[in-house]
This record gives sequence, structure tokens and C-alpha cells, in this order.
Amino acid sequence: MGPEPSNPAEASSRTPHANPPRRRFGWLLLLLVIALLGGLVWYVTAGKQASGERAGPPRGRPPATVGVATVEQRDFPVEFDALGTVTPIATAAVRAQVSGVLQQVLYSEGQLVRRGQLLAVLDPRPFENALMQASGQLQRDEAQLDNARVTERRYRQLLAQDSIAQQEVDTQVALVRQLEGTVNVDRAAVKSAQLNLEFSRITAPIAGRIGLRTVDVGNLVGPSDTGGLVTITQVDPIDVVFAVPQDTVPALRDALSGGGPLAVTAFDRARSAPLASGRFLALDNLVDTQTGTVRAKARFENAQTRLFPNQFVNVRLKLRTIEGATAVPVAAVRNGADGPFVYVLNAEKRSVALRKVERGLSSQGRTLILSGVKAGEQVITEGADRLSDGASVRLPGSGGRGDGAGKGARDGSRGQPGSGGKGDGSKSEASKGDGSKGDGGKGNGSKSDGSQRGERRAASGG
Repeated sequence: MGPEPSNPAEASSRTPHANPPRRRFGWLLLLLVIALLGGLVWYVTAGKQASGERAGPPRGRPPATVGVATVEQRDFPVEFDALGTVTPIATAAVRAQVSGVLQQVLYSEGQLVRRGQLLAVLDPRPFENALMQASGQLQRDEAQLDNARVTERRYRQLLAQDSIAQQEVDTQVALVRQLEGTVNVDRAAVKSAQLNLEFSRITAPIAGRIGLRTVDVGNLVGPSDTGGLVTITQVDPIDVVFAVPQDTVPALRDALSGGGPLAVTAFDRARSAPLASGRFLALDNLVDTQTGTVRAKARFENAQTRLFPNQFVNVRLKLRTIEGATAVPVAAVRNGADGPFVYVLNAEKRSVALRKVERGLSSQGRTLILSGVKAGEQVITEGADRLSDGASVRLPGSGGRGDGAGKGARDGSRGQPGSGGKGDGSKSEASKGDGSKGDGGKGNGSKSDGSQRGERRAASGG
């Protein structure tokens, strides 16, 4: 042994030089552990891949559940749908035609009134006084006219006896004509006074529904009032104005040339309930250059007032009917790179086949098929996004297939009690999945959901 250090400082300066070999040994040990772990991971992964290759390719996904519909042969209506606005045939703002104080209001707001019904009364006394004055002036001038005519006859007798000058006769004749003109003016004044007296009683100019009134009893009203007394809107019958695309105008004109009325139906905003039925009335004479449409009008009987002025409704115009047409639901027709097609169901094989079709018009949720399918075939309407040509499908409400051999579990899942189908009372083995066997279930003619549970487990990876 060597000599010990004489002081602590010299010993502390020599101690750090002994640590580096220990640190290098620790790093080497860590690298060795990592290499062993990596090799183990590679071995396990390679083993799983090899076992997967020996087991063969994975099975496909289970059949998709779809909805089907039958191809129908029926009368197909050719119809046109549009958005329309309910427009009253006539709207009248009731105003006083003479100035006066409103004395009575004889209507209720929102009331249905008939034409000529009394609505309000103005103070009639000023108009009665004016009528009396005009009548008195007429009576005075008529008396003067009668007197002038008597004098004219007397002058003519004297002129025949050569007892009076011709000038006096002519002067009397001119006076008679002057008084006749005055009497005519007085008669016109009397009629005007009578008319003003009638105008003091305000009546409905049209039949319809009254709106909210703007004046009350005691207000001074006149012809210059902007809002008037009230507004009346005719509601029965009533019109609906809608726009027709310019490409549809030729077909519409051809339908109109047939001579018969075209049926029009108004629906609510959701197109779920019809509001009223009417007839096509008129087509405008020009195309709107901004929208490329032509305005059209239909008339409806509105006795139940289900159509309200300025209401938005959906209009369905029936142009014609194609008899014996082949039609499918709109959801059955799909668009592909080669054009429209449908999936046709093979009920025996529980599979579908892609078939190209020639599509026509669509109306009321149905599409006209010109070629490609026949009446009585079944087409897919729901779940077609997951399908391809030849794919297997499953219909709603149908369970797994049981044939007495007791097919229970599928795709490696453990056997569950078999479903549907009549058996012979014997037990059978399920398909082998993970090395276990499953009973197919006792075949006693009863139905269970065994195969469906097996499929769900298989789809989730067993």
C-alpha cells in the first residue's frame, strides 16, 4: 500500500478520476437491454404475421342491412312544383268621400263583410241642410220659369194680333231659356247634395275581410286622409302568383292548348298538407331577364280561408298524366360515372346487382324509369352507399339462416344458440374460429338471435 495523502485536499482531487469507467459500464448495460427488447418485439411481430399468413386472408365485412322497394307500373303524373305567393284579387282602402265627423263605426276588426254593407256613419246634418238649400233654390227658379213661359205665350198671342213688337217677344223667349238653364243648374245642385248625404253613410266597396281600423268615433275624416278608415281584402276567391322557368313554358303552353283546365294544388311550407285546390288562370307575356322565369297565376276557392294574403305556399301544377309508366322511389336512383343506375335485389341469393337505367321526370317522390328495370323487381332505397355490384345484403327484420344443420356462430366467434329454421332436434357444431366449438342450438322450429350475436361479436373482432 502506498502512502496516504498528507492532507484532505490532495485526496479529494484524486477521487473523480475513478468514476468514468463505472459510467461507461452503465451505458453499455442500458444499450444491451434496449437491443434485447427490440429483438423480442421483432420476434413477436414476425410470429403474428406468419400466423396470419397461415390462417389465410381475412374475411369480408358482414352483409349490409338495406331497404327495398318494388318497381311499380302506374299512371305517372307530370307535375311542376314552385314557390308561390298568395295574392288577393282586390284590395280596397275605404275612405270618406266627404269631410265630416265620424259618428258611428259599425264593423269589427277582422270581420268578413259583404259588398254594400254599412261600415260607418258621418254626421249627416251639414249635408241635410245643403240639400234643403238646393231644393229651395230649385223651387224658386222653377216658379220663375213657369211665369216666364206664361208671359211668352201671351206675347205670341198679341204678336199674332199685331198688338206688340217682335222684339218684346224675342226678349221673353230668351228669358225663358235663361230660366230653364238656371233650373237645370239647381237640379244638379240638388242631386249633388243628395249624393253628399248618401256619402255620409260609408259602405263596403268589395266583399272581403276588414283589417285594423285607424280612426275612432269623433275624428274628423275626409277624402284626403292617407290611411283612410280601414282596408278590405278580398279572400274568396283568391289568387296565387308563382314563377315558371322559361324551359318549362313550352310544355305548359302545350298543356294549355288542350283546352281543359289545369289542376293546381297549394301546399303548406313543409309540403305535408294540401291547403286548397284550384285551376291555372293565366301566364304572363314576358320573361324576367334577371331570373329567367315567367310569372303565372292560379285561382283558388277559399271559402274556409286557409289561404291568407301574402302567404308563401308551395304550388304543384299538373301538366299531364303518363299511363302505364314504370316508376321507382327517387332514393333508388343513384348517379355514377357512367350515368344513373339502381341496385336490383336478388332475393334468393340475398345479393344485389348494379343495373344502368334511363331516368325520366320526377314527381311526388317517384322517378320515371324509361328503361333498365321491369315492374315487380325490387330495388335498393336505403343503405346503397355501402354496396357494390354483387354485394351481399340483409333485409330489415330478417335473422340468420337456420337450416337444421345448425349454423350458429360466424367469423371465429363462439357458438351461440342457433336462429330461425326448422331442424331435426340434433345438435351441430359451429364453425371453428379460435379453436372452440359452438353448438348450433337445438332445432325445434323456434327462432332466436344467436347468429346475429355471433355476427356482432365477429364484426367487433371476436
